[in-house]
Amino acid sequence: MFKDNPLLAQLKQEIRETLPTAEGTIKATAKGYGFLEVDRKTSHFIAPPFMKKVIHGDKVSAVVRSENGKTQAEPEKLIQQAVTRFVATLGSRNGKWFVTPENHNINLNINAKADLKAPAKLADGDWVLAELKRHPLKGDNGFYAHIIHKVADKDDPYAAWQCTLARHDLPVVEPELPEQLDIIDEGLPRQDLTDVAMFTIDGASTRDMDDALAIETTDKGWRLTVAIADPTAYIAAGSALDEAAKDRAFTVYLPARNVSMIPSRLSEQLCSLVENEDRPAVVATLDIGNDGALVGTPEIRLATVRSHYKLAYDDVSDWLEQSGSWQPADDVIATQLHALHAMTQARVAWRNEHAITFPDRPDYRFELNDDASVKAIHADYRRIANSMIEESMIVANIAVSTWLQQKAEGGIYNVHLGFEDEQLETAVALISEHGGEATAESLKSLSGFCQLRRWLNAQETGYLDSRLRKFQSFSEVDVQAGPHFGMGLDCYGTWTSPIRKYGDMINHRLIKAVLRQDAELALPSKADAEHLTERRKRNRFAERDLSDFLYTQYLQTALSEKTEFDAEIFDINRGGMRARLIANGAMVFIPAPTLHSDKKQVQANADDGLISIEGEVKYRLADSIKVRLSEIKTVSRSLVAEVI
Repeated sequence: MFKDNPLLAQLKQEIRETLPTAEGTIKATAKGYGFLEVDRKTSHFIAPPFMKKVIHGDKVSAVVRSENGKTQAEPEKLIQQAVTRFVATLGSRNGKWFVTPENHNINLNINAKADLKAPAKLADGDWVLAELKRHPLKGDNGFYAHIIHKVADKDDPYAAWQCTLARHDLPVVEPELPEQLDIIDEGLPRQDLTDVAMFTIDGASTRDMDDALAIETTDKGWRLTVAIADPTAYIAAGSALDEAAKDRAFTVYLPARNVSMIPSRLSEQLCSLVENEDRPAVVATLDIGNDGALVGTPEIRLATVRSHYKLAYDDVSDWLEQSGSWQPADDVIATQLHALHAMTQARVAWRNEHAITFPDRPDYRFELNDDASVKAIHADYRRIANSMIEESMIVANIAVSTWLQQKAEGGIYNVHLGFEDEQLETAVALISEHGGEATAESLKSLSGFCQLRRWLNAQETGYLDSRLRKFQSFSEVDVQAGPHFGMGLDCYGTWTSPIRKYGDMINHRLIKAVLRQDAELALPSKADAEHLTERRKRNRFAERDLSDFLYTQYLQTALSEKTEFDAEIFDINRGGMRARLIANGAMVFIPAPTLHSDKKQVQANADDGLISIEGEVKYRLADSIKVRLSEIKTVSRSLVAEVI
């Protein structure tokens, strides 16, 4: 008799209007219920029936009821929808499609219809990209989605790669190659430097070689010539290919698969500084003193160059270390390699004293089987030859970006401002607590930050360094030069990787405009810098996501065999600590309750980066520990470990 009773409905509404409301973010659980997180300290329970109206991550306004000291939220209004486009698996029932989001926090089967941008045959279990079109808190009758396109077949061994790219809205294939590709007349002469005995040092299988060097010893030090591949010689500003490269911003590097920013015909052939082939290049010649300091200003010009020698990192490193069987082809290249090695040592010494260097950490490389499973993970440590190329590129970037700021008063620069302003006093207090000396003013200055950095490098452990990093800002892309505290430099921008970085292409065009003495320069905008920053972040997330997936597959054997690993703690929070496995780079979580039989005896202090057991500090940030895996969560792509 009370069904559809208007008086009862009015009474319920009046009661509801007297209840408090709260805004927050939906946090789902695997058990059907969830929470409305208002802030770090306040959350309200959400019962399963109400969770069916929201999605993990939604920002909502909710009515909050209280009973027996407990609160319960009932979401009413959608403030910000968490999910618009998402990767999902495809299913069907009664001849109709539904999609299940891959995000393990979204435990929903969402009815859907195919609205494909390109024809494709769909089947149950396939991976698709879908777009959420209806939401219950928008007044719709349930969730509903459109299937935009097929991502991968259900049995595609590379489905994880395809899904990762789709999840982060990254390109799957390289840009289309124009029918006609010719060198553009840019109104500048190219000097013939093909007789200069330039050389490349790269990985043995590298095909996109964007830098070649030549070096000679002088009375005062060294003269280094750096030739950089010139894709803007083929790609006109504003062309369709240029717009494609601009949108991509970077080549996407994933384990065992790359998606080039420009067509591989350019990056691996026409622009790549291939041995014994003439190529257009932007060339800078620098003078470096015996003490490793840059001397004067660089000589910059366009040129045609020829790489006379294609060398590999390991071969050159072995030879300089007097091991292995490889030998230079002749005295010309042998003399240059010795000179480059000596210059590198001088540059490293100069940067140690006047700027900032960091301890070398390995790069981790996945080796795959034919079925896309992981065969091995290699830790590639930086060797002599790697450092020789790295130091050459750093000094070339310093010289040319400084020149560009002076001549063009703009460009694409990497800027890092050190500590966040609001964290300065906290940092000063922490440094003082550990016997260091600093003031807010000194930490805001480049010289003061460098002094701190060198003091931290001399500490016995990395504990204080790890804590202080949390108070620092992130590096940013800017259109004006600024200090890069992380490197200890007044100015730093790059121009040495235009095959894979659009920001370097922008700088190449500015260099050419300055050389032409153009009356007006096409300077990049803030929007350009923001786009580069956003794309860089997206690429890094994609690489991390796929690596996490591959780790969960590869380490199954280590879990069953109870393999022991050396690890380093890099994060401590109230739930436990995270550590990185030294052998393969995988990140593991160690829950605090597993550290002692009585979990009440374990106190994790995130602010201090410490874990105490029975009142005694047992673990600190940057500590080395031994662990073994205790669980692999394939759905969430996470690894759980225990301390041995």
